[in-house]
Amino acid sequence: MLTIALPKGRIAEETLDIFETIFGNAFKFESRKLILEMGAFRFLLVRNQDVPTYVAHQAADIGVVGLDVIEEQGLDVVRLLDLGIGRCKVAVGIRNEDELDWSKPQMKVASKMVNITRNYFSKKAMGVEVIKLYGSIELAPLVGLADAIVDIVETGTTMKENGLKVAETIMESSAHLIANKHSFLAKKSEIMDLYTQMEKVVCGA
Repeated sequence: MLTIALPKGRIAEETLDIFETIFGNAFKFESRKLILEMGAFRFLLVRNQDVPTYVAHQAADIGVVGLDVIEEQGLDVVRLLDLGIGRCKVAVGIRNEDELDWSKPQMKVASKMVNITRNYFSKKAMGVEVIKLYGSIELAPLVGLADAIVDIVETGTTMKENGLKVAETIMESSAHLIANKHSFLAKKSEIMDLYTQMEKVVCGA
């Protein structure tokens, strides 16, 4: 049996749709249930940021999670396939009236993605003080908590409605299929068989 960690929400639903396309069965979690067993698969419904942890520690053999989460956490997992769902970007946001000034010695940046933020500004040779926030990140530049934010952007509407604009895109992200390194060796045939079938659906073959 393959154990698969899925993030709660739309990505889980779209991933299960792929399984329905492949196997012709309905893959649905019962209300409030966190485990779904169907045939040779056991699905775990977990918090988005926890998917790589479940996979890295082999509580799940494989998982589906955004590339931004993989990059932020830097855990040692096998990246198998870009599923092309949950598309978004990680971007630097600033107030509409501001411009990014790379000549400044340091910036204060609010974000929940501390590592991505530090790495990006380091590559720009810019000193950065990262203020970690867990929500309402758009508020930070408006009340003087930070000069800029680094956040997930899908349509950009939330930034616009709060008087912010995208100054630079750090990375494009979408949901990826990942695997535990030991599971990938021990269950390689099962994982690769599933990978091949998922790839056909994703690529429209």
